[in-house]
Amino acid sequence: MSIDTEWARSELAEFLRLTALYFPPDPPGVITISSAMANRGSEANIVASAYVVEQILGRVLPRWRTDVPDDKNESVNRWCQHREAAQRADAALARDEEIRQRLGDDAPELSASSMHQWVWDGARSLWRSGHFREAVTAAARKVNAETQNKVQRRDVSETKLFQQLFSADDPKPGQPRLRLMANDGSDTFRSVHRGAMAFAEGCYAGIRNRNSHEDGLPELPENEALEQLAALSVLARWVDTSTVVTA
Repeated sequence: MSIDTEWARSELAEFLRLTALYFPPDPPGVITISSAMANRGSEANIVASAYVVEQILGRVLPRWRTDVPDDKNESVNRWCQHREAAQRADAALARDEEIRQRLGDDAPELSASSMHQWVWDGARSLWRSGHFREAVTAAARKVNAETQNKVQRRDVSETKLFQQLFSADDPKPGQPRLRLMANDGSDTFRSVHRGAMAFAEGCYAGIRNRNSHEDGLPELPENEALEQLAALSVLARWVDTSTVVTA
């Protein structure tokens, strides 16, 4: 689901209004030489708005907590980092299409949050903190767990699990199959399930195992991690939409 740009920009604007600083007027009959600046909104309203804004920032600027400086004078305004991130996000929402057109790259984009729910649910928290390799590993574990739940098996997992589930052989007691199409005895039926089996093996042998078993690997670049999530998303969608066939 794509972001509602108009709503998101409205929420960002309201947060910026609430966190703007001003000099409160003196109480009636009181004259002060100097007074501290304050936010225009109440603390309760700012905190409530900040919760929504953080969700928007997580979509528009996933790494805002590390990319936006937080060393400004927060003793004056504790919301400095949030405010700059909100301003950047608003500019991105307002001018993203223009920038891509002007720079000559209007290719379609893929968002991690648009992946299959199992994949994004597994990866979300680690992805948003910039731990891309661990996020991919967590997504692979989530897909495996949800697959086990679907077929009610705990005795096998990952590569062996998918090899059995996508086998073109008839199901056996305690060994159900996943069917992407009805078994009509055709070469298409066999090739579809052979391909799904090989694809699943590639996901777990080539992606999940390498990410989780090789110590000292550098952090995955975000674009490569996104590609790996996309592969897991394909597998998750096949499993989710397939039919369980039992003996």
